[in-house]
Amino acid sequence: MSRVGKKPIEIPAGVTVTTHNHTVTVKGPKGELSRSFHPDIAINIEENIITVTRPSDGKEHRTLHGTTRAILNNMVEGVSKGFEKNLELIGVGYRAQKQGKKLVLNVGYSHPVEIEPEEGIEIEVPANTKISVKGTDKERVGALAANIRGVRPPEPYKGKGIRYEGEYVRRKEGKTGK
Repeated sequence: MSRVGKKPIEIPAGVTVTTHNHTVTVKGPKGELSRSFHPDIAINIEENIITVTRPSDGKEHRTLHGTTRAILNNMVEGVSKGFEKNLELIGVGYRAQKQGKKLVLNVGYSHPVEIEPEEGIEIEVPANTKISVKGTDKERVGALAANIRGVRPPEPYKGKGIRYEGEYVRRKEGKTGK
């Protein structure tokens, strides 16, 4: 049996979870998330605990079991605590600014790159070389952080670019003359 799928999910105070057909809606202090799940996987809510069960030990059911539980856990955690991804800009003249809701990046191109966040996701710039992406949906926060990093991924020779906070970039030796 799936080790992840077996774990029950505790619902913290201030969070409500409701199911209708195969759609689960989670409401909390940070917002509301809703998602549809596979009809074969049973989601039971009793008191303050969510359990996920599967009908058989078939390969498809085993994979869906752990995935469903993990997504539900991320939904509960997202509406109660929220998710945050931090990025840092490394390079001479590389900087980030916030103009209204838009993020404006100057990262060595001839033009500034503008990124508009989706509804429900917030971008903060605590320093001109640091970016913080916050929101309730883990998947969307990670996707936006990956899009920002993709503007100028870190390169292995000088280490310049946009990287996740704490990310290790393996360095290469450059060309040598005669």
